[in-house]
Amino acid sequence: MQNKAYPLINTNLSEIKENILATLAYFDLFNYPLTRAEVFSFLKKKYTCEFFDDALKGLLNGGIIHQFDRFYTLKNDHYLIIRRNEGNKKAVELIKIAGKVGNILIRFPYVSGIAISGSLSKNFADENSDIDLFIITAKNRLWIARTIMHCLKKLTFLVNKEHYFCMNYYIDEQQLEIAEKNIYTATEIGTLIPLQGDIVFEKFYIANSWTRNFLPNKNMRIASAKPLKTYLLKTVFEWLLNNAAGNAIDNVLMKITTGRWAKKTIHKKLNSHGRVLRIVTGKHFAKPDPENFQSKLLSGYENKLLNIMREFESSLSQ
Repeated sequence: MQNKAYPLINTNLSEIKENILATLAYFDLFNYPLTRAEVFSFLKKKYTCEFFDDALKGLLNGGIIHQFDRFYTLKNDHYLIIRRNEGNKKAVELIKIAGKVGNILIRFPYVSGIAISGSLSKNFADENSDIDLFIITAKNRLWIARTIMHCLKKLTFLVNKEHYFCMNYYIDEQQLEIAEKNIYTATEIGTLIPLQGDIVFEKFYIANSWTRNFLPNKNMRIASAKPLKTYLLKTVFEWLLNNAAGNAIDNVLMKITTGRWAKKTIHKKLNSHGRVLRIVTGKHFAKPDPENFQSKLLSGYENKLLNIMREFESSLSQ
């Protein structure tokens, strides 16, 4: 799937209709219906609104997709709309809490950017939702920053607030470009809600301009990020470790953390969602990948799209 947009399955189906189906198929993996504006923004190519509306109407009239209220979906299931509306309401309060969490975490040494990621960045939450956070750190100081932040994470368990501090994905300013380039990573980048660090997120989006190959209509939300402020303790701590000793400490913490997580994976320890714990690490990144989630999702998506196109071909031949 590397450097590959939606797979072209059926050349007999007009391109725009295929793209609409591909967009709905991707979000159908998460049982998440889309509004008209959302379908348009997640298409892999640019089209005029008139052309898009004609194609959408054609798919509706053919019974290929379904509309409930202002939402479009592949499944003829009104419950999905109820689920989404409830999830959107719950997300409002959780996003407010995430903003407060961001105000705390940005004070930590070497943290230069914080964004909401995961399902909450798509404006959805349920009773089991966490606040997943995407963290950008100063170059070559990711592991110092991550270790200090996860000391706080340990303390949150004492007050049952750990689900508010899920710092899952880290990168540093040395390597802002995301290595995996596919529809999953493009969607995750495109839906981030930056909370802190307007300048670093501007650089991040420039470094990941490849996402335009997948989502040319999606606007990035740089404006939601607050500019960085200066905090005395943070400045002093960074000054003390902006040297060779800091480099050595960062490298040691990377090795220790990587080793601990490798043991968790070997012993099949589970996260709160019942998946085997696993992270992928490097000098400039640390990211979760429980049970190879990303590769399984992309495979499931391609299979779903193949089935959708086959069903459509079958309906045309009848």
